[in-house]
Amino acid sequence: MPHMWWVVAASVLVGVLAAYLIWTAGRVERLQGRAELAARALDAHLLRRAAAAAVLAERCFGVELYAAARIALDAPPQEREAAENDLTRQLRSVRLDPADPDCTAVIAASRRLALSRQVHTDLVRDARSARSRPLVRLLRMGRGREWPRYFDIDDPTLVVPADVPAG
Repeated sequence: MPHMWWVVAASVLVGVLAAYLIWTAGRVERLQGRAELAARALDAHLLRRAAAAAVLAERCFGVELYAAARIALDAPPQEREAAENDLTRQLRSVRLDPADPDCTAVIAASRRLALSRQVHTDLVRDARSARSRPLVRLLRMGRGREWPRYFDIDDPTLVVPADVPAG
């Protein structure tokens, strides 16, 4: 009877350790899932911006912007970052009129893309941080899923000229 407290203490310790491991595995899984959802949202915003830029280029700005938009829309995954950066450079090189609905669509899509990019970057950072912890790596809690990847593009926010009155 006097040694019974060891059994109780060991049982409590095992219970606490099991609860911590289950919580940690769930957290790693949730962060990984959120990073994957953010990557899909980022992809959707990239496609919306490229499509809006293609419409604008067809109507106003011509071949170079249109080509950059089409390349961004059609780029394979390994070339996507470069294509998106080129589209951003092309968009910055043209004068966008906030009174034009097509320009407004591109500006709005670029703003949403910038926000989506920031959310994605934050979630990827958090997921990678959680997966790189020693206990998580030792127990291989993230197995079965690829490490989340950053999408490294320039800030897509476009500056609207100050001398053009907002419509």
